[in-house]
Amino acid sequence: MPEELVILEFAQGVAVLTLNDPDRRNILSVPMVHAIGAAMDAAEADESIRCVVVTGAGRAFCAGAELGLLRAAADGSFDEVELVYRGFLRVRESPLPTIAAVNGPAVGAGFNLALACDVRLAGEHARFDSRFAALRLHPGGGHAWLLAQAVGQQRATLACLFGEVWDARKALDVGLVAAVVDDDVAVTDDHTGVTEAAVALGQQIVPLEREYTERLVATLRATAATATHADALAAETAAQRWSVGRPDFLEGLTAMEARLAARGR
Repeated sequence: MPEELVILEFAQGVAVLTLNDPDRRNILSVPMVHAIGAAMDAAEADESIRCVVVTGAGRAFCAGAELGLLRAAADGSFDEVELVYRGFLRVRESPLPTIAAVNGPAVGAGFNLALACDVRLAGEHARFDSRFAALRLHPGGGHAWLLAQAVGQQRATLACLFGEVWDARKALDVGLVAAVVDDDVAVTDDHTGVTEAAVALGQQIVPLEREYTERLVATLRATAATATHADALAAETAAQRWSVGRPDFLEGLTAMEARLAARGR
């Protein structure tokens, strides 16, 4: 097993969290889950970081939970399966925006890890496979809910119950991913093209104040649970009222006024 199950790198305001157990297709073992938590803690502790990119080393994004944990669950010990949930829930609960750079198969709990991110980009070799029904295992970790939120109940049913597997292009068609990135684009020795694309996307928000970013991310995530437009209006009005008093807003407003004045000359 690699010495570092998760590699954390910093790229000009973006943290890149790479699952690093390629020989086992980056499965979510108990040590891997702990390593993800420690890496997320470190990324969030750095005030310069505005976004976290999650990807996998080697050919897979994440092949799901370690089968030994599922065997133990069948024998009556379910605690470690619930611990696996912490791996992707830790990403979902981050106050920072997260981008999944899905470089290969995302299976079962690994699919959940991709769903836990705010934005998903797919490399050409990405594949999304719920796999639960094939194992006669009920989805866990909120998989059905997360998937239905992303693609709608009908598509979620096809994936969860009927075992429909989506490649990168199909995932784009159903709205699961925001874009498909050619694997030969911007490839480096350390990262695939989709990871480089995710980093570039994350760097677009580096100029934003971190507190502003976190508040907007919280608002966007809350929309799924907001029942009415009136509730959304109230929440956004409060947040907008907060933002107009921030120094960054005043600087941006002044700069916009100056640009408009220059055009009118």
